[in-house]
Amino acid sequence: MTDTQRRGRRIMMTPGELDAFLAEQRTCRVATVGGDGAPHVGALWFAWDGAALWLYSITRSRRWTQIRKDPRIAVVVDDGHAYGELRGVELSGRAECVGEAPRTGERCAELDAPERLFAGKYFGMTTMPHDGRHAWLRLTPDSVVSWDFRKIPG
Repeated sequence: MTDTQRRGRRIMMTPGELDAFLAEQRTCRVATVGGDGAPHVGALWFAWDGAALWLYSITRSRRWTQIRKDPRIAVVVDDGHAYGELRGVELSGRAECVGEAPRTGERCAELDAPERLFAGKYFGMTTMPHDGRHAWLRLTPDSVVSWDFRKIPG
């Protein structure tokens, strides 16, 4: 094992730290792939249920169009200002649409938990308001890489 690999293991988040971090952070950056292979990155709000990242995206966005053609995405959630405070998570895999698009509130059992999490986190509500412009994307990550520079001995 190289020194870089050992350092990476020392600074990665535990599952509990990862869950707490994703529960408290509000904004993620989502990278999609365009038809010409060019990347596109945009910010979104999200909910984490412990297994999947739920993204609530406008259905008339460039992001939505690109994901429908090529579902591969990478998402970064990070925090910190000074070097020794930096921490974050990169999740990657394939996004899939869940529920109707755009979402109007039709009953969808798969969306009960993410909508409850999202409504509480961003709106201080117990039920999700629907505007007929957004829809849900679920990323069940193939890869999760985390870092917490606060763990570096200093």
